[in-house]
Amino acid sequence: MNRSAIETIMGAVVLVVAGLFLFFAYSSSNLEAGNGYQVIARFNRVDGLAVGSDVRMSGIKIGAVASQRIDPKTYRAVVVLDLQSDIRLPVDTSARVQSDGLIGNAYVLLEPGGAEETLEPGGEIEYTQDAVNLVDLLGRFIFSAGDKGKTGSGSDGAGSTVAPEPAPQ
Repeated sequence: MNRSAIETIMGAVVLVVAGLFLFFAYSSSNLEAGNGYQVIARFNRVDGLAVGSDVRMSGIKIGAVASQRIDPKTYRAVVVLDLQSDIRLPVDTSARVQSDGLIGNAYVLLEPGGAEETLEPGGEIEYTQDAVNLVDLLGRFIFSAGDKGKTGSGSDGAGSTVAPEPAPQ
C-alpha cells in the first residue's frame, strides 16, 4: 500500500512538471490570437523562410509569416505576413528576406518608406528583395579567388612563364 501511494505522488509530480513545461513553451512562443492584420509580399526566392518565421522591423519582431504558396501563373512565392495591429505600414514599405548569419533562421525584414498613406489589411507590399543564397555566394567567392591565383606576376596569362630580361650594365 505504501509503494502505491509513492507511485501516485510521483505520477502527480511528473504531470505537474509536464503542465508547467507546456505552459512555459506556449507563453514563450509568442503565439497569439489573430488580432492583427495580414499583408501580402511576392518574392522570386524565399530560401529558408517557413511558416511561423519572424517578421521584423528595426530588429524587433512585429509579426510572423502566416502562409506561403506559389502563384501558378507567375511562379513567384506569395508570402502572407501576419502583423501587429498597432503597426501601420506606409504603402512604399519594402520587404526583404534576411538570414541570422550563415546558418541562422530566415526572416522577413520590413523597411518602412516615407509615404503618408498606409497599407490596408490584405494589401500588397510592392517592393521586395529576394533571399540571398549564402552557400552559392560563398562558392562563387572561392572559385573567383582560385581564378585570380592562376594569373599572377611572371605569367603571360597563357600558362607559360616569362623570364625577366637581364639588367643593362
